Amino acid sequence: MLVAGIGNLFCRDDGFGPEVVRRLLAIGGLPEHVRAVDYGIRGMHLAYDLLEGYDALVLVDAVPGSGEPGEVTVLEVSEEHLGTGGFDPHGMAPVAMLASLKDLGGQLPRTYVVGCRPADVGEGIGLSEQVEAAVPQAIETIDALLRERIKGRPISESSSRQEVR
Repeated sequence: MLVAGIGNLFCRDDGFGPEVVRRLLAIGGLPEHVRAVDYGIRGMHLAYDLLEGYDALVLVDAVPGSGEPGEVTVLEVSEEHLGTGGFDPHGMAPVAMLASLKDLGGQLPRTYVVGCRPADVGEGIGLSEQVEAAVPQAIETIDALLRERIKGRPISESSSRQEVR
């Protein structure tokens, strides 16, 4: 399983995914079958890593939509949600990147998005107060996905396989 933090840390709350993964790795205790990586805006890198054949993917990202800033949501993504789109090898457009996996010779693993509604995606470093407060909830949500939907061991009961790039 791959937990992928995505987003631009230079755009305030868009850095939610990388921050969650950074803290998840600091806590440690990920099951051996789980790899967590901060991809930032490196969509091509994530696409090629997915070609290694993961059974499940959890994208952690700031997500637009209605709702209060700091609200954490879980979405399940399937191929019918992807459509088609131009893949930018120099940026991170998650839908286009996932849609391109077939063209690259891979397939979409079971995919979830743990998303947070941003308050501020303007230039700047650091999460808004609302999104900062949502980071622990996102980590708990990832833990629940491991236990309940993906049938893994919880974070706190396992040895850690960590990776920061």
